[in-house]
Amino acid sequence: MSNFWTVVSFTVRNKFRTKSFLITTLIFAILISVGANLPYLISLFNNDGVKTASIGYIVAETGNGAEGAKLAEQLKAYYTQQEQPNVVLVDFADTGTDAGNEQALKQGIIDQKIKGYLTFGDVQANGLPAVTYKSEKLLDESTTRSLQGALQNIRTEMIFKEAGLSEEQKVQLFAPVSIETMQIAAEAGAGSNADGLSPEQQAVNMGLVSIIVIMLFFVIMVTGQLIATEITSEKGSRVMEILITSVSPLTQMFGKVFGMFLIGLFQLVLYGAVMILNLSMPQNKDAFMNWNIHFDQIDPSLIVYAVIYYLAGYFLYAMLYAAIGSIVSRTEDLAQAVMPITILSLAGFYISTFSISNPDTLLVKIASYVPFFSPFVMMLRIGLTNPPVWQVLLSLGILFVSIYIFGWLGAKIYRTGVLMYGKRPTFKELRKAMRAYKI
Repeated sequence: MSNFWTVVSFTVRNKFRTKSFLITTLIFAILISVGANLPYLISLFNNDGVKTASIGYIVAETGNGAEGAKLAEQLKAYYTQQEQPNVVLVDFADTGTDAGNEQALKQGIIDQKIKGYLTFGDVQANGLPAVTYKSEKLLDESTTRSLQGALQNIRTEMIFKEAGLSEEQKVQLFAPVSIETMQIAAEAGAGSNADGLSPEQQAVNMGLVSIIVIMLFFVIMVTGQLIATEITSEKGSRVMEILITSVSPLTQMFGKVFGMFLIGLFQLVLYGAVMILNLSMPQNKDAFMNWNIHFDQIDPSLIVYAVIYYLAGYFLYAMLYAAIGSIVSRTEDLAQAVMPITILSLAGFYISTFSISNPDTLLVKIASYVPFFSPFVMMLRIGLTNPPVWQVLLSLGILFVSIYIFGWLGAKIYRTGVLMYGKRPTFKELRKAMRAYKI
């Protein structure tokens, strides 16, 4: 047992002395800080205000000038009634000709008095003159939508007057009709949301599940790669031959797996502390409140299941990475060797990520019982669909049995592979050598 803890201690100390590991950990902590402060940073760029666009126009004294003047005054009245109008209409003097008016408005853009201008045409079937907005900006969607909304409002008011509707009738007509939504569980669910989840709680759960899945994938991938790389480098430098004389291969394997687990746990705790610290800052509390995000709505059982699936998922993949690393003699061959495991973890991650808006499909339900995918996919179901407890227990049971099977198989491969040098052994050679050793 002392040898086991010696390997664990050596693995942890060796990793913390590596500059690349420390730098990478620091970079991810900085990225988490930026992500946690993202709502606040976005609010800074928004300048807490609405940008106002000055729009010029000229009402000609001839032709449809009277209709254009009437519509311009209605547009002015519409924007004046708004607390923060995003459009201000600027009146230019009539030059007497259409060409002169156009040139005067263009000169206003050049002099930066206005950002664009309106021209009025003939009266259309809807009772309003044709309106054209001209500006130098390509696809000025925000101003165009604002003007369209204003014209629609003016047209609606005209129809109400023609129909003789009272103010009370107009209020009743525009009174919104709402319907509440609530997520429930027909059976006893894995979470504590038996009474149902409101849309706000569902949104918080969706964001939390996304973060959990990303963190699980990141830690499993990084720590697994670290295990395989360290074993391969020790084997390639012949250090393994020295270690094997004092510590048994199985003690080495499980010691490295547990040591990397402690390193991954340290990273999770560090990243979690960084995130909590940033989210608890006053400006972030206000920003999340404005976005209607309340962290007191987080279901504690979701965190508990996240920890369980992280532990199970880590040890499953760690055994496989250790086994693969033991049969590779050169680090340059490692990426190709671990590719199948990488693809499995990517598949689980992508299934959960792309199914987050539709977490009750048949693919998701099947994948939640596949041990390579369940750490990611079942977390998605627990957070967003509240599956029955028996389904979660069945998924965990399959996962634990798989850990035992692949742990036993990984130990056999590791016991055999650490002393096999040269080219990567074939399955036939590996199977033959494995039969010579008992675990």
